[in-house]
Amino acid sequence: MADITRFKPVDDVFDDMFRGFFMRPVRFEGQPEMKIKMDVKEDDKNYTVHAEIPGVKKEDIHVTIEGSQVSISAEVRNLKEEKKDDKVLRSERYYGKVSRSFSLEQDVDEATAQAKYTDGVLELVLPKRAGGRSRKLNIM
Repeated sequence: MADITRFKPVDDVFDDMFRGFFMRPVRFEGQPEMKIKMDVKEDDKNYTVHAEIPGVKKEDIHVTIEGSQVSISAEVRNLKEEKKDDKVLRSERYYGKVSRSFSLEQDVDEATAQAKYTDGVLELVLPKRAGGRSRKLNIM
């Protein structure tokens, strides 16, 4: 008896071949995937954020604060060249932008917020705004 197989039109073959191709950014071999990894801590007066952004100049990092929303973005530039006897054998360049946004429980006082970038780690000290909008609701 012959095996029964399901007919698959040509469109399905192309769908399978390109599935996810346009959904993920293209990354070349040996190129590190850039992500901003963070730790967020809270005490009575401040939020403290440590964000790892290695290999980026501090001039290329931007922090935006709007109420309780904090956004960190950085422009990444990576250039590698291998030379032998004044001839370029291989040149790899990577330019891109990485960003991360998050919301805090309380609004941040933008006027007194501080930022420091040392050894690839961005440290943000975000003071809580006095009289924040948080309020406890009574459940009836």
